[in-house]
Amino acid sequence: MKITFSLLLLILALPPLHAQEEEVKTIRKILQEQQEAWSDHDLEGFMQGYWKSDSLTYFSGGQTTKGWQTTLDNYKKGYPTPAHTGTLNFRIAEITKINDDAYYVMGEYFLTREVGDSKGTFMIIFKRIKGEWKIVADSSC
Repeated sequence: MKITFSLLLLILALPPLHAQEEEVKTIRKILQEQQEAWSDHDLEGFMQGYWKSDSLTYFSGGQTTKGWQTTLDNYKKGYPTPAHTGTLNFRIAEITKINDDAYYVMGEYFLTREVGDSKGTFMIIFKRIKGEWKIVADSSC
């Protein structure tokens, strides 16, 4: 009886674990797509991973930026040519579920560029919005 009950509990726990695996897989896919878009100097494509909202929050260099368009404009200003964007690679340290509709991702970024390489760390918050996973907050340094 105890074995049957334990087995039943295990089976009931499997769907949420599978769902979480799928969510993490989707988040990893978005990050992969961002690497590819950035490395192609497609900043608009890179920004597709972000929430297209005035409430998007980006923090870097001691400055907070609000809004999807403002963030894109800042990227275009700071990375005007392919020599500036270079090739982007992420090293993901952790993807952690916050609740049913949010994860945080911590990792490192590496830019290999003609104008000089750059690297740093980031923490981003993904939120499920209207069924899609989007970055709603980004802190990079």
